[in-house]
This record gives sequence, C-alpha cells and structure tokens, in this order.
Amino acid sequence: MKLRRSVFQQLQRTTRTSAARPRCQLQSLKSTATTNASNQAQRHYASVSAAELRFGQPVHETHPHLLRAGEITPGITAQEYADRRARLAARLPENGIAVLPAADTKWRSGAVFYEFHQEPNFFYLTGFNEPEAVAVIRKTGPGIEDYLFYLFLRPKDAKAELWDGARSGEQAALDVFNADESGDIKHVESLLSPLINGASEVYIDLVQASRLSRFLKPGPDSSPFEKMLNGKKTMSLRPIVNELRAIKSEAEIANMRMAGKISGRAFTNAMRRQWTKEKDLAAYLEYDFKVGGCEATAYVPVVAGGANALCIHYVRNNEVLQNEDLVLVDAGGEYGGYVTDITRTWPVSGKFSDAQKDLYEAVLRVQRSSVSLCRESANMTLDKIHQVTEHGLKDSLKQLGFDMSGNALDLLFPHHVGHYVGVDIHDTPGYPRTTPLKAGHCVTVEPGIYVPDDERWPAHFRGIGIRIEDSVCVQEDTPLILTTEAVKEVVDIEALRS
Repeated sequence: MKLRRSVFQQLQRTTRTSAARPRCQLQSLKSTATTNASNQAQRHYASVSAAELRFGQPVHETHPHLLRAGEITPGITAQEYADRRARLAARLPENGIAVLPAADTKWRSGAVFYEFHQEPNFFYLTGFNEPEAVAVIRKTGPGIEDYLFYLFLRPKDAKAELWDGARSGEQAALDVFNADESGDIKHVESLLSPLINGASEVYIDLVQASRLSRFLKPGPDSSPFEKMLNGKKTMSLRPIVNELRAIKSEAEIANMRMAGKISGRAFTNAMRRQWTKEKDLAAYLEYDFKVGGCEATAYVPVVAGGANALCIHYVRNNEVLQNEDLVLVDAGGEYGGYVTDITRTWPVSGKFSDAQKDLYEAVLRVQRSSVSLCRESANMTLDKIHQVTEHGLKDSLKQLGFDMSGNALDLLFPHHVGHYVGVDIHDTPGYPRTTPLKAGHCVTVEPGIYVPDDERWPAHFRGIGIRIEDSVCVQEDTPLILTTEAVKEVVDIEALRS
C-alpha cells in the first residue's frame, strides 16, 4: 500500500516499510484552487488552510500543540500503528481476517452521554477515536506487508456535526488513518459480506462486538453477522492482540512515563495541602492531572480517609477527613491514550503517628523489595512477585505483633500485588500473570495492609488501611519506575508541610 501525501507537509509517497505518516487531504476541504474537470485529479497543497480542517480528533495540522508531525495520537506515529497492524496480520492465516468494532457512545440518560472511551484493541491498532466504526485487517499473502486495512466509519454529516462535533469521515480514513479502503458504517453489512465470504478464518471477539449491537451482538436469534458467518470458522482475537500489547514500545513507555510524571507531581502537590473533605482532594487531583498535561483521569479515583481505606475500591469520596487519620488515594492520569496507576497513603495532618509510621514503613519496605524484582534478569512473574510480597508482609506484621496464623494474611492483604498496565488500567485482560516478565512489560506493584476493627489485631493498628503502588516498566537489569514523582518515603512526606 502506498501512503498518500499530507496536504501541508507535501510528504513523499512511501510504502509501509518506510516512514508512514498521516495524509491529510479530505475531498470536502474548501480550496481556492480551481476544481474544473481538467484539474480535479491534481492535488493543491498551499491553498488549504489548517483552520478549515475539521476532524473527529486532533491531528498535527489542527493541533500542533498536541501532536508532532507524523503522529496519529500523542507520541504514537502513523508508522507505529501500521507496524502494529502488520504484526497482527503476520499472526493470521492466509486470507484470514480480524474484525474489530469500535466502542459505542454510552448514554447516561436521554440525550446525555458519558465521556467517550474507545475500545482498547481497536484503538491500539488504528488510533481512531470515534464511535460507530469497524476495522478489518485482511491477510493477503505470506509477506509482512501482505495485508489490507479497511476502516468503516461515520461519514461527514453537517447536520449531525452541528450537534455532536466534527467527524473525520471516509476520506480521512484513507488520508489520515492510512486505511486501504473506507466506507459508510451504515452499510456495514454489505461492506463486510464479501470480506467474510472470502475469509479462511474470522478472528473476532463477539462479546466486544456487541458495541454494534443490532448487527453484531449474539442473542437468542442469530444476528445478521452470525448469519453472514454461515458456519465460517471463528477464533478469538484477544489472545493475539494481548501478546502484541503486552510488550510496550519505546513510544508507549514514553507516554506512560509522561502520564506517571504528571500524575506523580499532582500527588506530591496534593500532599502539601491540608484537606478536610475527600471530594475536594479528588477534585484537586483531577484538576492537576489535566493542567499538567493529561487528557483525563485514568479511572474513578479512590480517596479514602480513615477506615474507608479498608474498602479496596472505595469511590464514594464523600466523607470528611479527620486530622488524626491517614488518607489513601488511588488515582492516575491518562496521556496519549496510556495510563499509569498510583496509590499513596499519607497522614491528613501531615505527620504520622507512631503506629501509622510503623505499619506504613512495613508496607513500604516490602513494596521497595517487590519493585526491585521487576527486571528480566530476575526471571520473575507477577505471581512469583506476589508470593515474595506475601512472605515479606507476613514477616513484617509478625514483628509488629500481629498473629499471622491461619488465614490472617488473606484477611489483611486480600488482593494481588500487581497487574499489567498500559492502554487499560488493567491492561491485556486474560494475559496470564504466570508469564515471565520481559523488558517492555509494564506492571503495577501495590502491596497493602487493611486492618479491620477486630480484637484479633493489635488495638493501635485497627481501622488503618495502607496501600503503596507504583507503575513499573520492566527492563533487563533494573526496573523503570514510571511514577517516581509521587513521594513515598516518610521523611519526604512529612517534609512537604514542615
């Protein structure tokens, strides 16, 4: 496939194996150049103003403050997206196809919608960030470049765009997102039918495909898509894409490092202040994430004062913070479609009590030790790191006077020490924690202790919940901590308000 030239950069036409770049020329662009039949085939570059371009998401020509030349999304180039599709196609049998539906708009009530979040596998392979779309990748031969990329999406529609914002449209699918063919999603059945009919195997995850519910969703009666398959062999696409997504590229790691840096600084800034309400602290973090350069919060934050920290996913965030308590905050920002996950626990007053400090430092010692194992040379898996973490916490708690017999540790530390992180906060769902960690894997390390108000436990620790979490990129010999700007040493936390 040849990649077309950009209207503005007048880029040289290149093949997939050279520097793929977005090619931004829409048929609907206004132009002062003449458009009579004798010169319609000729491209006119200088006559198009960037101010006249309207896409469904930022591109370099319209948002140079967000994207560099050649990028489809912040930090990720058109070439990288093309390489991802090539790697996926290489895993397919000849004439096999992968079908990936985009996310749909989620409705809160009536005409009120939730903030749109793209289906992660679709986003990873296309960079396209609009709803109501389907991507198809078809293997056409034995070579790494022997595939075709189809992107079916909403067409330009002035009336709809007046209400809902710009759409990229079919021509942008070719010129910006480097599809070989595009088409109107309203005709998805007729567009997909010849591709399905000619396929040796179809790779799709039908549960995810329910986003185009009326067409793709399985149910008590066969969906139009199931009828189209007509007994054709189908395979799950998720395991293949999980393997591609699990090892992060340098660009992905850079995006996660940026998300971690911005988010970590916001945490440290928050620790400098005295807070009296959980919701105010939550609002401040969201504000600081975005002011720092993140596009959004990565997930609903946990801001848990006192005993609220005993609930792992406490998100009501509506209590008053008491000066004598700790506050546990689990939050993170998103940058360029990538996220990092941070948890910090600190004293509302700015100074730890003796009991709080003892328990906090016990968790911190174990967390540091577990982070140090996030390197390829250690030959560890997430499950093995979890086992090491359990042993460390058990020994530390014994030294603090806890009776660790029976199921004590299961009650005090009820969750796994880590998960994969990347495009999703729990990235590559289904990718096993038994996989040996390799350079490029990105994981969280988050030991915690949650002490119920129960006579089984030492009185001075009851009602305290502490979790310390960093996002970490595995390297050959040393871990790269992506969230190091969020301070976690006792002396550093207390110094912020001294």
